[in-house]
Amino acid sequence: MMQPLVRRVLLSLIVGMLACVSPALLAQDRWTEEQANAWYAKQAWPVGANFLPSTAINELEMWQAETFDAPTIDRELGWAEGIGMNTMRVFLHNLVWEQNPAEFDKRIDAFLAIAARHHIRPVFVLFDSCWDPNPQLGPQHPPIPGVHNSGWVQAPGVKILADPTQYPRLERYVKGVVRSFANDQRVLAWDVWNEPDNGNESSYVNGEAKSKTDIILGLLPQVFAWARSAHPSQPLTSGIWHGDWANLTVMPPMARVQIEQSDVISFHNYGWPEDFEAHVKMLEQFHRPLMCTEYMARGAGSTFDTILPIAKQYHVAAINWGLVAGKSQTYLPWDSWQRPYVKDQPTIWFHDVFHPDGTPYRQREAEIIRSLTGGK
Repeated sequence: MMQPLVRRVLLSLIVGMLACVSPALLAQDRWTEEQANAWYAKQAWPVGANFLPSTAINELEMWQAETFDAPTIDRELGWAEGIGMNTMRVFLHNLVWEQNPAEFDKRIDAFLAIAARHHIRPVFVLFDSCWDPNPQLGPQHPPIPGVHNSGWVQAPGVKILADPTQYPRLERYVKGVVRSFANDQRVLAWDVWNEPDNGNESSYVNGEAKSKTDIILGLLPQVFAWARSAHPSQPLTSGIWHGDWANLTVMPPMARVQIEQSDVISFHNYGWPEDFEAHVKMLEQFHRPLMCTEYMARGAGSTFDTILPIAKQYHVAAINWGLVAGKSQTYLPWDSWQRPYVKDQPTIWFHDVFHPDGTPYRQREAEIIRSLTGGK
């Protein structure tokens, strides 16, 4: 039998070794509140945009080898750096990874190298329930004139989502891409699924999988588990975006899963400033860092002038939709799906910060962002 003194010495050595290891690396389960808040306390206030280079219509065109546009990415991230932005939310896609995991990893690494030169650490999104449910590799169609986000595609898409025998493909993708960058300090966080219960009622509702929300409700906890199994040093999240957030009992079922599985709480809000602040206060009940991963829709009342000061006051990460006006056409409003802006352009831009030549859409906005972030 081991002597008590020897046992105490070995125990002390083990405890000391564990203390030197990042809590995130030890955690197979969700981070504790203490772990999440300790991580956030070390971060600069995250401010940035949902990023797609202006030369890409969707995430497939951004990441496929034939259309990966490093010069444009470098130029546009430089403009973001110039107004003090330090993060970007960037969508990946399972189909590109499946085509060639090693080459996709190289392009992600190239993107991270560019971003790091501009002091930007991205939040990577793994899956997305919004817009076209039939993603296809290869050349993407040109923008539909006058229509907001006319070429954006879902991940994984209806064919895979409706067939549970295909889910091992998704598991390999999640584990593969997260494992490749699990300890990469250039990555800020992982957003495992964007708006998982979005039914696209105003755009592609007729092409969606039957019982889509129920399918993803069962799949989302698995996606979190797959990502955690790769032992990422970065937090996992999935942003809630609709419904009553007063407490868990009244939240939509998907939002409850998102809250209960996320290391840090993320959310979307395109409302007026008083609505934004009210939702921030509701989410403070969970005692975890807060990240607003979508906001800023000028025509809906959400602007840099009014929202960003509130986000700074509450130390909420602020990531607006859109950086540079381009093929996604997200400077057009959502209602362009019902009424395309072909002849008459809207009075004000809906999303986006810069014209394609790098000129700010509104100089005063650039000054506000720069003054609040300390950008030079």
